[in-house]
Parts: sequence; structure tokens; C-alpha cells
Amino acid sequence: MKKIFWAILIATISLASCQNQGAEAQTETQASETEAVNGSDIAYVRVEYVMAESEIFKTEGIALQEKTEKAGKAWAQKEKNLQYEATQLQEKYQKGLITTADAQKQQQNIERKIANYQTNTQKEAKTLEEENIVFTNRTQDLVMRAIREVNADKKYKLIINATALLDGDEGLDISAAVLAKVNELYAKEKAEAKQAEKAE
Repeated sequence: MKKIFWAILIATISLASCQNQGAEAQTETQASETEAVNGSDIAYVRVEYVMAESEIFKTEGIALQEKTEKAGKAWAQKEKNLQYEATQLQEKYQKGLITTADAQKQQQNIERKIANYQTNTQKEAKTLEEENIVFTNRTQDLVMRAIREVNADKKYKLIINATALLDGDEGLDISAAVLAKVNELYAKEKAEAKQAEKAE
């Protein structure tokens, strides 16, 4: 995705420098741009749409989202339980229902639980973060490979991410072709992974 943004930035800078030249240069630029559009030398991809509609997201992505949400809820509940336990202990001690020695023991026990909770939560959060990064990288890699394959014949001189697009002819949108290719590449990866498992 960074490569796409760089391409947009370079294209924007190039167009801006062309516009700052004289009227003659502007006319030439407009003529070449019109020729490029008519010749379909430029295309755009709705990357967010491709990612959201891809099979990899519908299978692995949604599962990872649900896993992350479930972990977040579990952490919040555990924290709530520990806070409740600490509050209950304080109330008992203030009412004189337990001795100072017992209160200290129970407080130490709660502190140990809190320390364990924090350690475990940090480990789980780090693992989930890594899983999310790997998933994002895999998806972005599939999209970039799909774009390269769709443009294997070098038909398009410039392909941009639609998130930076202010306006554009729908005929220049190659998102459907990229999505189909992403799904094809993903299916191929899954098949290869199954073959590798069987070989083991």
C-alpha cells in the first residue's frame, strides 16, 4: 500500500509541476492526459473495497476481528472483577469484619492477581497485534500481486488507490478485476498450504 501512496504522491507532484509551466505546456499536458484516459493508460483500484470483499478477509479477517473483540471483552471483565474484589476487601476492612493481618494477606493476593493479569494481557495483546500485522501484510501483498498480474501486459501506465481519488470515470475502475485476482491467488495459496500439510 505504501508503494501505491508513493505512486500517487509522485503523480500529484508531476501534475502540479506541469500545471505551473506556461499555457502551451498546460495544453500539451491536458492533451496527453486526455489521450491517456481514452487509451485507458490510467486506472484506479478501490483498495478498501477489494480488501473488505476478498475471501481472505471473509474467512481469516472476520475471524481475527472476532478473536480480538472477544479478548478485549475478556480483559475488561477480568479488570472489572479485580476492581470489585479490591473494593469488597476495603469495605470489609473498614467495617471491621476482618483483621489487619487478613486484609494485608488478601491485598497481597489481589496484587498478585493484578500482576498476573497485566502480564498475561500484555502477552495476549502482543500476540494479537502480531497476528493483525501479519494478516494486514498478507492482504496487502495479495492486492499488490493481483494488481501486478492484472497489469502484466503493462496496459496501465499509472494505477492509483481510489482513496486519494477526487473524481474519476468508472470505466477506469479495475477493482473487480483486482478482487477476482486476489481471490484466485488466495485460493492458490490455500491449495498449496494443504498440499504442504499432506506432504508432511
